[in-house]
Amino acid sequence: MPGFSLQMENIRFAYPGKQGSFALEVEYFSPGQCTALLGPNGSGKTTLGKLAAGILKPQSGRVAFDGQDIADWRLGKIGQHVGYLFQDPSRQIFAPHPLEEIAFPLELRGMPKPEAEVKARGLLVEFKLDNILDSTTYTLSRGEKQRLAIAAIMAVSPKYFILDEPTTGLDKRMRETLTETLRGLVAKGVGILLITHDRSFAENLDADIRHIEGGRLQDG
Repeated sequence: MPGFSLQMENIRFAYPGKQGSFALEVEYFSPGQCTALLGPNGSGKTTLGKLAAGILKPQSGRVAFDGQDIADWRLGKIGQHVGYLFQDPSRQIFAPHPLEEIAFPLELRGMPKPEAEVKARGLLVEFKLDNILDSTTYTLSRGEKQRLAIAAIMAVSPKYFILDEPTTGLDKRMRETLTETLRGLVAKGVGILLITHDRSFAENLDADIRHIEGGRLQDG
């Protein structure tokens, strides 16, 4: 189990204006060190992930980090504990160059610019991105953007990491690279919740597999 615990208890969530068409209901969910949530499109996987990350707020129930209800926490505080990777990594990359993408959040947290850039360069090497140092972020491949987004999140040392459909659009080589990257994070004690339809990828990570359908977690 990771040193950080995430719990969802008696959760109910329905999108405004869509009551009756879909509602997510979770009696209890506490993912471990590496957990994969599988289910068909529209089953509630992404909704559950966003609730777990504090991006969405439940209409009832609670999400807790290490036993603390996060209902009144700002996203900045939540982000100190949980990192979230969107399905499309382009949605969370904002800087024109890879080094800035990683260094800027560190500078916002008070790290001196030279120190932030040293750490950013180290992460680019760790995530096999040092070859794109002089590139612009909008010219990167999907796989490169994905690893850059992960590196930027890891720069601020989250305790838990939620990834939404991270294998979409990746070829076999890039899937293997991502598997290696995630295995490295687990080895460092970072917890992972993988939201996916890709069972083989989850199995390659030795993830504890859970299923969701129609907004309900399934037994077994």
